[in-house]
Amino acid sequence: MSVESTMLDPAEQFSGLAMAMLGPLALSRGGEPIALPHSRKTRALLAYLVLSPHPVSRDHLCELLWDVPNDPRGELRWCLSKLRGLLDEHGLRRVQTEDDRVWLDLTACQVDLAVLKSGAPDVLQHAEDLWTGEFLEGLHIDHGPRFQAWLTAQRWHWRSAYIDLIERIISDPSTDAARRRCLIERWVTLSPFDERAHVLLLTELRQSGAADAAAAHLRATMDLFRSEDLDLQTLRNWRASHAMSSPARPAQEPVRAEVPSAHERAALAVMPFVETAGPSFGGGLGAGLTQDIITRLARLRSLSVIARGSVYALSEAGLGDMDAARKLGVAYMAGGTVNVRGGRLKVEVELVDVRSGRIVWSDVFERAALAAFDMLEDIGDQIVSSIASEIETVERNLAILKPPNSLTAWEAYHRGLWHMYRFTKAENETARQFFQQSVTLDPTYARAHAGLSFTHWQSGFQHWGDREEQREFAYAAASEAVLADDHDPAAHWAMGRALWMRGQDDRSVVELEQAIALSPNFALGHYALSFVGSQSGDPLGAIVAADHARRLSPFDPLLFGMLGTRAIAHVRLGQFAEAAEWAARAAARPNAHYAIHAILAYCLALAGQIDPARVAMAGIHAGLPAYGVNDFLQTFRFAPEAEAEFRRAAKLIAG
Repeated sequence: MSVESTMLDPAEQFSGLAMAMLGPLALSRGGEPIALPHSRKTRALLAYLVLSPHPVSRDHLCELLWDVPNDPRGELRWCLSKLRGLLDEHGLRRVQTEDDRVWLDLTACQVDLAVLKSGAPDVLQHAEDLWTGEFLEGLHIDHGPRFQAWLTAQRWHWRSAYIDLIERIISDPSTDAARRRCLIERWVTLSPFDERAHVLLLTELRQSGAADAAAAHLRATMDLFRSEDLDLQTLRNWRASHAMSSPARPAQEPVRAEVPSAHERAALAVMPFVETAGPSFGGGLGAGLTQDIITRLARLRSLSVIARGSVYALSEAGLGDMDAARKLGVAYMAGGTVNVRGGRLKVEVELVDVRSGRIVWSDVFERAALAAFDMLEDIGDQIVSSIASEIETVERNLAILKPPNSLTAWEAYHRGLWHMYRFTKAENETARQFFQQSVTLDPTYARAHAGLSFTHWQSGFQHWGDREEQREFAYAAASEAVLADDHDPAAHWAMGRALWMRGQDDRSVVELEQAIALSPNFALGHYALSFVGSQSGDPLGAIVAADHARRLSPFDPLLFGMLGTRAIAHVRLGQFAEAAEWAARAAARPNAHYAIHAILAYCLALAGQIDPARVAMAGIHAGLPAYGVNDFLQTFRFAPEAEAEFRRAAKLIAG
């Protein structure tokens, strides 16, 4: 149950169970990879038990991994059952329980951490192959502060252990120069603020005749240390002892943040909004807006949002917004001002790509300041939706420029979005392939599973494939999304849509309402509720939901659907002129598909505009010659009275 009991020769193939915990968690048996559960908490539980030197109480495990669930012990039992199926073999029960305690029997099991800890001579020969990434790279438990604290400590411990191994190797006189240089460079990468590593690398560069490279590295390192307010004396001493001058520093270029790795989301820092408020309103508007935006963006779960405390600490230290963003290592920074003058509330905001220094989006919001805090809530809605939408657009456009085989899970997901929003059969299939690539790279990426579900749903909805088969594929992918991250609104959105296609409207609405409860700013959740309600639920409620979705995301790629569902709701209310107006707006969107144009044709007919209705239907027949009202009705799931109206419209068009 502890890595003390396991040992691995990295040069040999092992026939039993092997665990790799440096880098992403991986299991294999006889050299064959074992598929891990998508549940992050199951993976976290496995890692914690592997490193626990003693049996662990169930209460401790519940406190470690679950914040406030409905049934923590039930969830723990489920995770343990998954581990039993994963680890037990040939009569050997590796998951052991007694009374209230749990532990693992790791007899004849190889764990890479044991190799690192042993420091045996044969391990030194294969040190470069041992480190494949941070301890449990990519694993993160939201709302699990105790586990995250443990994880942070373990990552520091194992990184330090590997650096100790590097020091042993490079201090050995028999180590050849090329290997020594390679290991020192790895040390610098793993511990960029360790001055010992930098001094060793500078010396290696100098002694190998690479004086220019040494000077460039010295300059970059001193800039890095200055940015963190670290002592430069050791670096200055090295420079003086080697009689090196400090080259003139070139004009500062934008610092490029790290590109997200396969499991990471793009990071965003929302800097404190600067407040200039009149005395009648008092303070707190800027701080309130900042906190509101941070909270709402975090609940969307599409981005990694820096906590308020970190942002304010840097601001209070006197750093400018861009300097603070670079220090935090984020890809995007948002900030602005709040001003109340002459009875008007004015909020200016901008979103900056820290990697390039380019302003991605900016806007000014003005309202009457009679109820400033209420107005800030409305403005906050628009800011949050705009930030999320603009970042998604940038990431989609970046992903489309990269070679497909070089994409991370994050990039493959956004490449999939780029194709998905074109709503053609070929583009939908391409999107499916990229979403599949994303979940293969990171099975815990809930959004990618939701995207995969969306493509199967579209194939069924648009009759591009067998509807029943695609419906079940959509449901299966949505289930994986919920398992991967039950707090991601997109996962419940995908599940709600799949349940609707299964004919389970009540369960569908529950899932869609859960998506909105998790993130009230999730525009697609409101749209999906409108979609379901407009066909067979409350048409007035559908109109409200559609309008709210448009207000949250006025330039959404699915805007045609938001407009189209409102048109359907007006049909059910007998308001045919209004239905035709909204359907025309929907069909005017550049990516509107044939079902939207069919809504337009039938709404025009119901409104008495027969000739325009026939023109709209002729446009559909140009691409789908056999398309008729039965195809339309099979696409949707209308209440009987709505179906009767659309059949009447078809007869009017047919004459």
